[in-house]
Parts: sequence; structure tokens; C-alpha cells
Amino acid sequence: MKGTRNLTLLIIGAFVLILGVWGCNGYNGVVKQDENVKKAWNNVNTEYQKRADLVGQLVNTVKGAANFEQTTLTNLVEARAKATSINLTADELTPENIAKFQAAQGQMSGALSRLLAVVENYPDLKATQNFLQLQGQLEGIENEVRNSRKNFNEAINTYNVKVRSFPMNMLAGMFGFKSKEGFKADEGAEKAPKVEF
Repeated sequence: MKGTRNLTLLIIGAFVLILGVWGCNGYNGVVKQDENVKKAWNNVNTEYQKRADLVGQLVNTVKGAANFEQTTLTNLVEARAKATSINLTADELTPENIAKFQAAQGQMSGALSRLLAVVENYPDLKATQNFLQLQGQLEGIENEVRNSRKNFNEAINTYNVKVRSFPMNMLAGMFGFKSKEGFKADEGAEKAPKVEF
């Protein structure tokens, strides 16, 4: 009788130990994925900050062109101010906050596109070395922004799979880990542009 009791206690103890090890490994895995999301978000912010810094240089270079459309520059400066005023930490990544952030960044992208289109009317400005260099840097930064957003969405996907998969979803729920939202395509991106000749 005593031997059966000891064996039962040993089996229960082993089960509790295995459950504890699994819980610790699972928790640490979710924390690791959460930290990867935070790192990816910080990389996104870094790329957008580089773009915002470059916009200031670009505006100053363009201001030197005589008779340049002031409203284009004003719109870009305002869009830059709005985009840089939205500072989110990785803990504030709600769908609503990401939508606001993405909308502000989209406004700045649109203002930049309009600026570059208007510059076509100023051949002297387009030919200056400083403008050409800034334009090249801007193209590079836009590629880095796209890559950072892609990497962020991949980190979100890996994290979400972990916290939503059984049985990890129970453990994640106990410790307050919830699925997160990533970047979505810009509004209207699903429609192909109309090209007419």
C-alpha cells in the first residue's frame, strides 16, 4: 500500500515537473516572439524617422528654386509634422493606432509624390547635384521602409501563430499575451491604376 502511494506521488510529481518545464519554455517562447515584434516595430520607426529627416533636407533644397509652388512645400511640411507627431511604442499597437500611424505616413508619401511630380517642371532644380543625391537617398529609404514593414508583418505573424495555437493560447491568455495587428495595404491599393494613352 505504501509502495503504491509513493509511486502515485512520484507520477504526480513527474507530471507537475513536466508541466512546469513546458509552461516555462512556452512562456519564454512567447516573450521571445513579443520582443521580436517590438524590435521589428523599432526598425519600422527608424526607417520612417530617416525619411522624415530627409524630407527636411529635400524641402530646404527645393525652397532655393525660384517661384517653386509654395503650397506643395507647405503640404509636405504639414504632412511631415503630422507623421512625426504620432509616436507609438510596441505596446500601443492597437488596430486603431496602427491605422492612424499608417494614414499619417500615407499622407506624407502622397505629399512627397506630389513634390517630385512638380519638380519635373524645374529642370534646373532637377539637375542640381544636391537634389539628385537627396532623391536617390529617398528612393533607398522608401525601399527600406517597405522591407521594415514586411519584416514587422512577418514578426507579427510568427507571434500571432504562437499565441493563438493550442495549447499555447491558454498559457498566453493567462499571462495577457494577445494577438497583434500588422500593417495592411493602403486604401485603394487593390485597384490597378488606370493607364490611358
